[in-house]
Amino acid sequence: MQSAPVMHASNAKKGETPPFYLPHTDECEIFEAAFQNRMPLLLKGPTGCGKTRFVAHMAARLGRPLYTVACHDDLSAADLIGRYLLKGGETEWIDGPLTRAVREGAICYLDEIVEARKDVTVVLHPLTDDRRILPIERTGEVLAAGPQFMLVASYNPGYQNILKTLKPSTRQRFLAIEFDFPPAQREIDIVSVETGLSKERAAALVRLAGKLRALKGQDLEEGVSTRLLVYCASLVQGGMPIERAVRAAMIEPLTDDPDIKRGLLDLVATVYG
Repeated sequence: MQSAPVMHASNAKKGETPPFYLPHTDECEIFEAAFQNRMPLLLKGPTGCGKTRFVAHMAARLGRPLYTVACHDDLSAADLIGRYLLKGGETEWIDGPLTRAVREGAICYLDEIVEARKDVTVVLHPLTDDRRILPIERTGEVLAAGPQFMLVASYNPGYQNILKTLKPSTRQRFLAIEFDFPPAQREIDIVSVETGLSKERAAALVRLAGKLRALKGQDLEEGVSTRLLVYCASLVQGGMPIERAVRAAMIEPLTDDPDIKRGLLDLVATVYG
C-alpha cells in the first residue's frame, strides 16, 4: 500500500490578517523577492525556530494558497505528484499536493525535505530552474508553473548525516535563508504575544531556555525550541505551576535519561530560586 503525504492545505485571501510572525532580520523581504522573481527558497534552521510559521505568514501576506507537506522516509514522488486510484469501479487520476499547487498558482512548502526519498528531489529539479515545469509521466502532461507558484523547502542542518543530506546539485537550485532562535528580547516579545503571559514571566522562561540551549552537544542533542517555550508559557498562563509546566514542556521533551533530567531540574531551580 502506498503512503499518503501528511499534508495541510490553507487558503489565504488578500486583506486577511497573516498569522503572527516577528521577523528576525530581512527574511520577509527575501521571501517576497524570491516570489516576485519566481525563485525557489530553502529555509535552514533548528526544529521549532519558526520556519513553518514564517511560511504561513508569508503565504497569507501574499494572498496565496499554501500546501504544506510534512516529509518522511516513505514520502515518494508519486505522493507529491499524484496517482491513479480506483473510485466507484473506475480508475481516476488524483493530483498530489505539488501538482495542485502548480495548477492553482499556490505556494508548496516541503517541511524537512531531507526526510523524503531521493526520487522526490529529482522530481523537483525541473521546477527549480528556468523551465519551471512539472512533467507528469503517468498522464503525459507537462505542467508549466505560473508566476504565482512558489516552491519552498526546509530542513534542520543539525540532523544531517551521510544518508540524509541535500546534494549540492539540489541545494544550488534554491535561494536560502538561515534561521536560528530569536535574540532574547525578541523571543520574550514572541512568547508574550503568543500566550498573553507577562513579559516579566516570559523573560524568566527565555533565560532558562538560553541555559538549556547552552547544553546542546553536551548533555542534549537539541536545545529548547521557541515552540516549546510557547507551549510552556501557555501552560503557565493557564494556571499550571511553573515547575510542572517547565517539566512537561521544557524537560521531558528533551531527554529520557533520568540523570540528565535531574541535572536539568537542578538548573531550573537555579533560575527560579
